[in-house]
Amino acid sequence: MAYNRYQYETSPRKLKPEYENIQKRYPKKSTARKPEKKAKTKPNKLNRAKVILYVAIGFVTLFVISYRYAILDKTYSNLKDLEEDLGVIKKETAQLEANIESSLNLTTIKEEAENKLGMKKMNPEQIVYVTLPKTDYVEASSEEIKDETKSPNWIMSIIDKIIDTLM
Repeated sequence: MAYNRYQYETSPRKLKPEYENIQKRYPKKSTARKPEKKAKTKPNKLNRAKVILYVAIGFVTLFVISYRYAILDKTYSNLKDLEEDLGVIKKETAQLEANIESSLNLTTIKEEAENKLGMKKMNPEQIVYVTLPKTDYVEASSEEIKDETKSPNWIMSIIDKIIDTLM
């Protein structure tokens, strides 16, 4: 068994220092509140107003940025939808062009004319030839065409009208 030599509830004696502690005496500070000056409160109110203004400007800036991104996202989705529609339309046009090219083949046209429309090739008996004389039957006009818009001035136009009525 170990011997424990510690004695409980004992404390060493305090020694007195050899020198005297010199304490400086300072005037006591009063704990009572001093009335605040009105001049100091005004800058506080201005500082608070500035802080509130800066916070408001920050919120407005963030709102504008987020609104802009929302608009960009919407236009991007519209663009993707239009590109998908364009792809579908391009596929349809390619199919229609292939159908048109296949239907323009002369053998398919001939088969459709004979089967669906009941057409047949012409017999030599059905051909009628027309002969036309080689003379021209067009006659030139004998009337003079007057252009009234080219009259130099209003006096000349009146004189021309008088001459036309007399003749």
